Amino acid sequence: MNKLKRNDFMHVSVMLFGLFFGAGNLIFPPLLGNQAGTSMWIAFLGFAITAIVFPVVGAIVVGKTEGLTNLASRVGPIFALVFTTAIYISIGPGMGIPRAGSVPFEMAIAPYLPESFSVTLARLIYTFVFFAIAMWVCLNPSKLVVRVGKYLTPSLLLLITLMFIRVILLPSNVGQPVGDYANAPLVKGFLSGYETMDAIAALNFGFVVAVSIKRFGVKDKKVVTKYTIKSGLIAGSLLTLVYAMLSLIGMRTSGLLVGAKNGVVILTANVREAFGEFGLVLLAGIFTLACLTTCIGLITSGGEYFYTLFKEKLSYRAWVYIWTIFSFLMANFGLNKLLAISVPMLLIIYPVALLLIVMGISHDLFKYEKLSYLFSAVVAVVLPVINVMATSFKVRIPFLTNFEESLPLADKGLSWLLPTLGVLVVAYLVEKLINSEKLKV
Repeated sequence: MNKLKRNDFMHVSVMLFGLFFGAGNLIFPPLLGNQAGTSMWIAFLGFAITAIVFPVVGAIVVGKTEGLTNLASRVGPIFALVFTTAIYISIGPGMGIPRAGSVPFEMAIAPYLPESFSVTLARLIYTFVFFAIAMWVCLNPSKLVVRVGKYLTPSLLLLITLMFIRVILLPSNVGQPVGDYANAPLVKGFLSGYETMDAIAALNFGFVVAVSIKRFGVKDKKVVTKYTIKSGLIAGSLLTLVYAMLSLIGMRTSGLLVGAKNGVVILTANVREAFGEFGLVLLAGIFTLACLTTCIGLITSGGEYFYTLFKEKLSYRAWVYIWTIFSFLMANFGLNKLLAISVPMLLIIYPVALLLIVMGISHDLFKYEKLSYLFSAVVAVVLPVINVMATSFKVRIPFLTNFEESLPLADKGLSWLLPTLGVLVVAYLVEKLINSEKLKV
């Protein structure tokens, strides 16, 4: 069979949206709306580039190349092994999965516990149930599309829509943009989307989507790619709609909640105004479902990767148990220590992830060769390493740190951007020159 039923296709598309949409995706847009105020739509445009376009394109690229390893192998086999493993660990049990279990508890439940009730015990109970449900879904990947795409994610979308409709009908008080949103709302929105780290998650989830499509009996590679692209576009459309709703919620009270530190404060104030105390229950449900769907995607993709990496010596189910149990323990006892290592790792691998997405989607057009991938990837890794050493570990490398800090956009953490593009262009032109000389001979 080389065709998906319409319902199956929609479930795959909705599943991809659910895999992307975690706690960070829920709290960044309201904060953007709050701080951008009357400039919200300009800021939202920049946010959409890094929080929607890059993740969707990344999922399509990985689905098209049949896995992140194949995409990264264009740089080199050693790079592919190190880079791919670093991504799966850092965004998986190294940070993404434990945080997915603890964040909804800390944001939507812990603040409202009775003073007499132990927060530690409540977190233990909550995360145990959370990870038990995630493990149950992940142990049978053939039912992943149905459980996430048909039930969990539609429930999440329904709750968010209900919250938006009720909140947006209330009287609003829109304020003026503050901070960087007042000076450069487009750039600030772009950088805010960059912080969601969804482009890295996309490099995991694209493979999950491609495998899910194949499980419906679609075997032809071109057809799988076609459905992956269409699923990505629908997931991107849903992300755009939901982000816009959340940003508008933040914008409507931007004149009242001046100086709000995060999106949780903004959402809590709005749902309380709209629903009373029931709004807190609604918000807890939204946070839990958002994190659960993302957690399921991370466990599934990681389990599949390590099952293949270790030549099937451990079963996929065994890897699901390992990742889930480890993440449960870290969510309760070691998340802060884990974040101290994983966050710098993400800051290092994120730029080269963006580079591979751009090169992957344009590969058929430009026909990049090894030189282009290798040299541009080196720059996209080395400059962030220098930056992270100085900012996270307070280690300054003679000459190199000063050089990195002198580059354009270094103050925004984007010192790698222009040099990487420059090296890519030069390497590409050199490749074309060498090939043309060979043809003459």
